[in-house]
Amino acid sequence: MNSHRHPILQLPSKQGVAVARSGHEVGLGTEILSVLRTVLGLPLWAIQIVSGAKSFADNPVIGSKRLNRLGLHVGRVRIAHQLARWRRSRLGRHVPAAYRAEFAANGFIRIDNYLPGDEFAALRDAVLSTRAPAREMLQGDTITRRIAIDPEYLESVPQLRALTSASRWRSLVRYVASSASEPLYYIQTILTHRAKADPDPQTTFHADTFHPTMKAWYFLEDVAEDAGAFRYVPGSHKLTAERLAWEQARSIAAPEGVDRLSARGSMRILESELAGLKLPEPKTLGVKANTLVIADTFGFHARGHASKPTRRVEIWAYSRRNPFYPWTGFDPLSSRGIAERRIPWIWAAKDQFPKIFGAPWHDAGSKVPGSE
Repeated sequence: MNSHRHPILQLPSKQGVAVARSGHEVGLGTEILSVLRTVLGLPLWAIQIVSGAKSFADNPVIGSKRLNRLGLHVGRVRIAHQLARWRRSRLGRHVPAAYRAEFAANGFIRIDNYLPGDEFAALRDAVLSTRAPAREMLQGDTITRRIAIDPEYLESVPQLRALTSASRWRSLVRYVASSASEPLYYIQTILTHRAKADPDPQTTFHADTFHPTMKAWYFLEDVAEDAGAFRYVPGSHKLTAERLAWEQARSIAAPEGVDRLSARGSMRILESELAGLKLPEPKTLGVKANTLVIADTFGFHARGHASKPTRRVEIWAYSRRNPFYPWTGFDPLSSRGIAERRIPWIWAAKDQFPKIFGAPWHDAGSKVPGSE
């Protein structure tokens, strides 16, 4: 048999043997390093079970199919929601009964004409005319721009401090967040259809994470239903038997059996799947300027599709704390003088250590909200 016609039968040369041995050694070294990473990382991954960590892809304990079949994920969901109910029961005495009932039924509170007309006009005009450092992110064809409401911005727009420090505002956002921690505040601009790209992933219904969290939108301009309005599935914040079964199934499928964002812990759901969870049709919240919406984003929500290029400008608040704390307060980062500086610190950390913290928000220079 001619070995030139059948190379696979050729005896290895000395060089080939060396390469084979080298490859074996490299493979063995890689395997040892992998085992060491697992051993060293296991305590941190295990500790994250009692934190807000949510990624099935980044934490092999949270993403363990065996553990999730045994109920790890749904156990975290159950305990987090029980503690949120406990915290809300303590914070609810500061919230009018009508708002508590609206939230219990829907998962969000909507208040039209939140401020008196003259106060709102002064706030809106000040915000829309104030230039400040901005960060932007392109998702699909949509640009999200954020300006930090930091000490410098509050000095330029003092009406914002009056808004967010008022007891009415604070009691509402704290109740929905189930936490007395101070939210992060931004001026947010959404610009749709600004790139030739796939659709905005935020238009797919999703839950932000596995536990109750709060986002608030105080709209400075009118938003029509077909202009990228906020959408929410009423009652989807409730931890029903159907929702728990869905959470378990998704946790077992993750990370490789779900989409990228679901694998990172923000579960996506198709609109056609909602009926299977005994949920109603989504509600699209077209709003007038001076409308406040505060939602529990464990409930399924999305940004509506825009029929043409649109913009919306809002004061945007976000609160997400460790869901396993039984207390409502005790947050040093919420202290005045510190709370307003958190966003610049976060941005600086992302800029300095992008491989650790990720840096999807790029510096967009100094802008006024709503500008192109």
